[in-house]
Amino acid sequence: MTDLPLDQVRTLLAVVDEGTFDAAAAALHLTPSAVSQRVKALEQRTGRVLLLRTKPVRPTESGDIVVRFARQLARLEHDTRAELGMSGAGEPTRVTVAVNADSLATWFLPALSRVPQEPPLAFELRREDETRTAELLREGLVMAAVTSSPEPVTGCSVRPLGRMRYVAAASPAFTARHLTGTTVGAALGRAPLIVFDRSDDLQDGFLRRLRADVASGGAAAGPGADSPDGPVGPGGGVRHAVPTSEGFLDAVAAGLGWGMVPEAQAGDLLAAGGLVELAPGRPLDVPLYWQQWKLDSPALAAVADAVAATAANSLRQP
Repeated sequence: MTDLPLDQVRTLLAVVDEGTFDAAAAALHLTPSAVSQRVKALEQRTGRVLLLRTKPVRPTESGDIVVRFARQLARLEHDTRAELGMSGAGEPTRVTVAVNADSLATWFLPALSRVPQEPPLAFELRREDETRTAELLREGLVMAAVTSSPEPVTGCSVRPLGRMRYVAAASPAFTARHLTGTTVGAALGRAPLIVFDRSDDLQDGFLRRLRADVASGGAAAGPGADSPDGPVGPGGGVRHAVPTSEGFLDAVAAGLGWGMVPEAQAGDLLAAGGLVELAPGRPLDVPLYWQQWKLDSPALAAVADAVAATAANSLRQP
């Protein structure tokens, strides 16, 4: 393989974005046969199967690499046209970012407000758990991501942003009903809890760490953490799934269950007594990183600088 013909690369991207060869043909003003031939030629040139011919089509792992290249190429072309004054008047530059819900609800939007709006930008945010945002970056679906992964995605740079602190909390009524007359660790393992979705591991991770502290007898275990009523482990009681950051906090405050809430989001409720911190001195810090395409894109650089500056003041730093 000596090069990747740009018409074939763009055709592959169109098929992935449109979902079918026919739809891609309509978008490109080509015949379905011509689209198919371009994709087959690209597969022959790379020596790889790039598409799974399902409905809708899906890129293979090798196809993801070419699709990511195609999106980066489109971004470079757009920026070049803008610098040459060839873009439409006032046409905004689209910046796609994957970000976790808790960052979106606390510090991330203020970061975007710091980005200069000349030339104009249009943000397209994809909300995803911080453990999975890197996947969207790897698939080429976004240009940048707030992620918990320090390992850079191929073709991307990474920089640390800071740590988002979570505390175990519940309403006063919930605490009186479920956490009175027993040790905190044992009670939390059985009490109803709130999760963001089925992949949310914060609550179980907190309980696993609490169990490890108890087993080691370390200082982190603290008074009241020992568990004569049973082992401290992943919560086995009722689980309520609330897939929004604001709704999650509201569900905890309403007494539906306990949960790990962002310190920055719940600070006022904790101070006013609307929430009770269940394990004082045992916060859970989640490190966050900014990953982005390695592109000389002024728009992406401006967003990255604003995000880093806001994170420095909003997240806990080492």
